[in-house]
Amino acid sequence: MPQSRQLVAIMFTDIAGYTALMGNDEQKAFELLHTNRQLQQQLIKQFNGVWIKELGDGVLASFSTATDAVLCASKIQEASTDIADLKLHIGIHLGEVIFENNDVFGDGVNIASRLQTLAPGGSIWISASVYKNVSNKKDIKTKFVREEFLKNVKDPVEIYEVITNTAAIENPVELKKEEKEIPRKSVAVLPFVNMSNDPEQEYFSDGVAEEILTSLSHLKDLKVAGRTSSFQFKGKNVDLREIGKKLGVSTVLEGSVRKYGNSLRVTAQLINVQDGFHLWSERYDKTMDNIFAIQDEIAFAITEKLKVTLLENERTKISKSHTQNTEAYELYLKGRFYINRRGSFILKGLQSFQNAIKADPGFAPAFAGFAFANMLSAFYSFFPGREVMKETKGAAEKAIKLDDLLGEAYVALGAYYVHLEWNWVEAKKNHKKAIELNPKFAQAYSLYGMQYLAWVEGKFEEAEEQGRTAVKLEPLSAIDHADLAWTLYTANRFDEALSCAKTGIELDSNSFLSHRIAGLCYLALRRYDEAIDALEYLLKISNSNQHALNTLIWVHCCNGHLEEAKRLMTELENKSTTEYIAATHLAISAAYLDDFDKAFNYFEKALNDRDPIITQLKYSPFVPASLRNDMRFQHLLERVGFPE
Repeated sequence: MPQSRQLVAIMFTDIAGYTALMGNDEQKAFELLHTNRQLQQQLIKQFNGVWIKELGDGVLASFSTATDAVLCASKIQEASTDIADLKLHIGIHLGEVIFENNDVFGDGVNIASRLQTLAPGGSIWISASVYKNVSNKKDIKTKFVREEFLKNVKDPVEIYEVITNTAAIENPVELKKEEKEIPRKSVAVLPFVNMSNDPEQEYFSDGVAEEILTSLSHLKDLKVAGRTSSFQFKGKNVDLREIGKKLGVSTVLEGSVRKYGNSLRVTAQLINVQDGFHLWSERYDKTMDNIFAIQDEIAFAITEKLKVTLLENERTKISKSHTQNTEAYELYLKGRFYINRRGSFILKGLQSFQNAIKADPGFAPAFAGFAFANMLSAFYSFFPGREVMKETKGAAEKAIKLDDLLGEAYVALGAYYVHLEWNWVEAKKNHKKAIELNPKFAQAYSLYGMQYLAWVEGKFEEAEEQGRTAVKLEPLSAIDHADLAWTLYTANRFDEALSCAKTGIELDSNSFLSHRIAGLCYLALRRYDEAIDALEYLLKISNSNQHALNTLIWVHCCNGHLEEAKRLMTELENKSTTEYIAATHLAISAAYLDDFDKAFNYFEKALNDRDPIITQLKYSPFVPASLRNDMRFQHLLERVGFPE
């Protein structure tokens, strides 16, 4: 049959969670597959489409118009809601393709396929070319998702979602977004704009806003949007009403900072999000010595304008300053700025906190920051855990000695006891203390749920509850969505975990944790090509991070690409001669390559290193069954001393 080029709309569909269903109930999976094919054949024909072929549990079809393709996809999704366990990923692209021998080829097919793999279960994602053709259709509603580089596609693709009646199931782990009345006494503190000529001063403008937010978050009579969610709007021209709706607040504090030497100009305005009316505004021309008084005055002005009832101890908390040393304070803000960015910036944060402590040895938050940065440096495998044990514990305990009401210090100490000392009683006690002291601190819930309840105790329902609380407090935080995804992944709920990871990626396209857990979910679901795509992108944005490299080895082993897996393993082992490479991951990689003696040699090193990653081993699905069944592995878990 001769080739023919045509401009058509290509639709790819795929059953969400089909691999897991096949593993649990093969007969039920085949029945679902048959039902899905019958449903789609009828509807594709009804909308003048052409059924091209089946690809496993997926279907490839073409349509002469983008409108027919979108309307058909919408009907398919609508009909699938009445069928138990049938939830579909659908991707559509309009482009020129080549038809030959009852098959179809070209970039148009590739883009539609990639969109389908990215789409959450129950949703329809379309390219910009489809969007342009349907955007003026009254019966088709869409929303912009993001711009994405797709594998083997030169230019980035704008992605849109078709809004259907099934939209409520697009993300099964997302909290239900009920229309709730927004509290009158509520505020979001947006990052202040850096008006200094030096872009390096960004840490200071961010820090001023964050300090005001932290002061306000202690007030019971005031709802304060979380730091990460508020800072999600940094540098974006977003309508205030949209910010208010997304964060569930009635007012927004925005401002700017100009710092030149010791001179300081701070402007701030409190705005009603519904009408844009300025409830209060002020400009301060002071010196750095007045920075603490400025922050206090702004915080008190907000409570006055919103008529917030202040208890005496709350008034004390607002005006409480842990240091009067402006040099130490600036260094502390810089440290917090860097560790919030994660990755290699953790090391810059670590140094900044250390310098802040030198400038003021009585500065409790600087000690808490130094403790947490040390913990993160080990968790991200910059150093062996054993090398930072003393500094982490000592700094956290010093912070608590200076201020025993500082929740951040208990989070750091709890993480220390989980990952470095393996003292489960103290770990649990300190994590719960952090939550008790600061019930609005999302990270406290997130880490307690994922790193302790899920990884150590295997109490997945409790862990999920903690993770959901963190997401509720920080609905726009990629890190909190990624942590919840890790919890769900550890509980073997891979489709839900993947959907949550994708939400994290939508919030932050460079979120390391979100991309890595997405790759692990694809691996668990045996969607190897998508796992490779996710991890290769992660390698690109993380400068070939060792965690991403190890995970890619596991995928290549499962996909039969043993030579590529061996090449990457050699690359990592060569790296280990000049930099620290986490032994736990190397052990897992060796096991995937069927070298169990080497694996247990690496595990021995991991024990000696006090590698934090070892605390994931008891329940994590990335441990291959062949390794888990080895008696030496069970002995390893006993040596770590996991609770029964």
